[in-house]
Amino acid sequence: MSNKLVSIVIVFGGSQDYIQPLLDSIKLQNYSPVEIAVIDNSAGLDFSQKIAESSPGVKIQTNPKNLFYCQALNIGIKMSKGDIILCLNDDVVLGKNFIETAVAGFHKDDKIGMVSGKILRIDKKRMDSTGLFLSLWRTARERGYGRQDKGQFEKEGYVFGVNGAVAFYRRIMLEEISVEGNYFDPDFHIFYEDLDIAWRAQNKGWRGYYIPGAVAYHARGGTVRKNPGTGKPLGRRYLNEELHADLIKNRYLAIIRNESLLGFFLHLPFIFLHDILMWAYVFIFKRKVVKIFLSQLDYLRYTLRKRAAVGK
Repeated sequence: MSNKLVSIVIVFGGSQDYIQPLLDSIKLQNYSPVEIAVIDNSAGLDFSQKIAESSPGVKIQTNPKNLFYCQALNIGIKMSKGDIILCLNDDVVLGKNFIETAVAGFHKDDKIGMVSGKILRIDKKRMDSTGLFLSLWRTARERGYGRQDKGQFEKEGYVFGVNGAVAFYRRIMLEEISVEGNYFDPDFHIFYEDLDIAWRAQNKGWRGYYIPGAVAYHARGGTVRKNPGTGKPLGRRYLNEELHADLIKNRYLAIIRNESLLGFFLHLPFIFLHDILMWAYVFIFKRKVVKIFLSQLDYLRYTLRKRAAVGK
């Protein structure tokens, strides 16, 4: 049986230091057929010509302004033709045979719509994610996050979702859970988009699967944090005010859009405790974030409309 076409969608944020090693690692993969689309969010950098010279055959969509991660992914997915979509941050490098090993996960069950490999940090010692889970606090929990890789997660199995930096999706799942023509909600910009899409998928009966033999490497925060913060814990300390406000807003959007009424009341004590600590930090150290967050309250109304659109 022939392999299914894998469409690789990369969102380029502007750092030449990251994108070329990623493209080189894709060239070394032994899986075929693949197609590659790079969505250029660099807004003015002379990028397209350099990539065309170094990686002929790559489709490049140049945006006149930064459309943020979610909308850029939507553009790339709509450009693609594959039955399987691999969404990548530009601060990722794929390990040997990554695609071939991970794609095998889709054959385990027809309802597997998301597949994750083992994602390590660039130092190849610490784990970045071995699957995405929904925490009691209704935050995104990356299993193994920041811990030394000692072989703790070498057993494949079901997970709630997949880390957005290196995320395999089945196209038919994306089509089924899309809302208003979008796979990823553009209101999210960046952050929590992977939890939102996993939550929507789970609510529709789709499942995620983890394949530890598929290894990739991620410079955590490389495209969004200030340089000293790359790979550091408590990454929100290194975000600018706009991104920090998105981080807070998007968690609320994910809860409003996907949580059941019963689930909300069961988890309300944990949500409340998390929010007390989170807002205390913001008021003490990042007061500008409060003003930006309040200016985004219309997003909550839009999300209620989208929740109604999917019958929640």
